[in-house]
Amino acid sequence: MTKILRSIIYLIVIAVVLYAAAAGFMYATQRDHVFVPSGVLADPVDEGLQGVIVEDVTMADGVVVTVWRAEPARHDLPTVLYFQGNGGNISTRAPRFRQIMESGLGFYAPAYRGYPGSGGSPSEKMFISDALHHFDRADAISSGVVLHGESLGTGVATAVAAERDAEALILEAPFTATVDIAADAYPWLPVSFLMRDQFRSRDRIIDVMEPVLILHGTDDRVVPFSHGEALFARANDPKEFVAFDEAGHTYLWRLGLRDQMLEFLTEHDLIERSNLPAGDS
Repeated sequence: MTKILRSIIYLIVIAVVLYAAAAGFMYATQRDHVFVPSGVLADPVDEGLQGVIVEDVTMADGVVVTVWRAEPARHDLPTVLYFQGNGGNISTRAPRFRQIMESGLGFYAPAYRGYPGSGGSPSEKMFISDALHHFDRADAISSGVVLHGESLGTGVATAVAAERDAEALILEAPFTATVDIAADAYPWLPVSFLMRDQFRSRDRIIDVMEPVLILHGTDDRVVPFSHGEALFARANDPKEFVAFDEAGHTYLWRLGLRDQMLEFLTEHDLIERSNLPAGDS
């Protein structure tokens, strides 16, 4: 064996070892990239939310999670079941919940397992199992449930909509699948084989029969705008797509998402704007 050939083989072995080590590290730490809980769960009153009920709810496997919820202004108005994105905690969404309450709708916001306020560890399987439990619970105490998913929560909300009969499905900056996001970020890894929590909304949305509203910013650097377009193309009618020009991933509520949601619910006879509190009709 020539010296050159031995050197080539040596370099190939080194490259294989380094690749395997990198792939192994990414596999072992993958959930740290998908689920990013942070902060301390605040009290709703401290966030300016009056009348919010804080509950400890036991999941099917005994894990206890925190739920924030508020009754709608009228008994015939629906409740928004809100699934947050992958970062922070539900108290960091307080301004959004305030907008929902001001509109007269109820809201029900569970803290994911493994996030501030809840026990357990996060995973796609358990998020969806918990979410189905939350839907059944919210549906039992409401006149109707509107599913709202934000970013990672769109994967949870879509999974629930495919298995339950909600009034509508609202998707804020949705992806086709988290595995598709990962494949773009790590093209050198076989992510479809390695990734545990793939949240394949592109497969599940074909089973969603309720009205679907998708909202996405054209300048989204976290979940590309094209993901929202692709998911919309696979959704069944009735459906609507709202593009927010030059908007980033977290700006949609500041730019009128709540009003777009109310208009959509009105168009599909799920609410009457004249019955909402003054200032929101």
